[in-house]
Amino acid sequence: MANFALIGAAGYIAPRHLKAIYDTQNTLVAAVDRHDSVGIMDRYFPDAAFFTEIERFERYLEKLRLQGDEQRVHYVSICTPNYLHDAHVRLALRTGAHAICEKPLVINPWNLDALAAIEAEQAGNIYTVLQLRLHEPLVQLKAKLDAEPQDTRHDVVLSYVTRRGKWYDYSWKGDEAKSGGVAMNIGIHFFDLCIWMFGAVERCTVHLREARRVAGVLELERARVRWFLSIEKDDLPAGYLEQGKPAYRSMTIDGEEVEFSSGFTDLHTRVYEDILAGGGYRISDVRPAIQVVYDIRHAEIDTRRDGAHPKLKG
Repeated sequence: MANFALIGAAGYIAPRHLKAIYDTQNTLVAAVDRHDSVGIMDRYFPDAAFFTEIERFERYLEKLRLQGDEQRVHYVSICTPNYLHDAHVRLALRTGAHAICEKPLVINPWNLDALAAIEAEQAGNIYTVLQLRLHEPLVQLKAKLDAEPQDTRHDVVLSYVTRRGKWYDYSWKGDEAKSGGVAMNIGIHFFDLCIWMFGAVERCTVHLREARRVAGVLELERARVRWFLSIEKDDLPAGYLEQGKPAYRSMTIDGEEVEFSSGFTDLHTRVYEDILAGGGYRISDVRPAIQVVYDIRHAEIDTRRDGAHPKLKG
């Protein structure tokens, strides 16, 4: 049984990490968040120490480290805003623990080099959450694609719309310097999925880039991916909100829909199981997707929209 600590306990994604720690029969010994709305901890680890100051939290982890292997923290789970991830990964490594960091691991690709250098100097490893790579229908699809002739190329249309209210624009998520923008916030795992399935990026074209929408085309080794991401409710299919559906995700390959709208409930637990069993995804795994989102943020807009996503043609 391993000891865990968690940074960002009041955040949106923290309950999935708490559940994963619990489901894998490990113990949360400490958590921190500057906000104290963390009643969710009572469901899983009511006896865990809680801090609202990161300095006191780090001091507590150092105290546990000095008490020996049974008492020290072995893993630190990081569920904080994107722009704080690399700083909190460093904190985890300083205390002798492994880091399990929510995506994106960093916002800018050069930060990966700095983390890799620090990881090489420390005893702990840096892991990140790429849960779609463990989603069984997608694992089976990748195996099928990998069995095809190498020169096979597919036409992929990727759409993801998830409603976000006005609060989004005033939070850290609406600040591109802190979040990496919409492409990073809601798109990073889809870009990673496409690269994982269809190979390296050969060309990146951006047709639309707004604060709440972004769209373009990725030319990969074995596919052309036309993608559209949005947090605007008006981009949801007609009738979705009335049916109580605030999000729409779709991926077609050569016109055939890929079903991956269900089975997400326990994927974080699968991530933890994989890491604890000696697997896990590392810096080299996330680098291509981090780079492509950086390129999307800085690319010139192609106003001709040749070969654009169907949403831009309607």
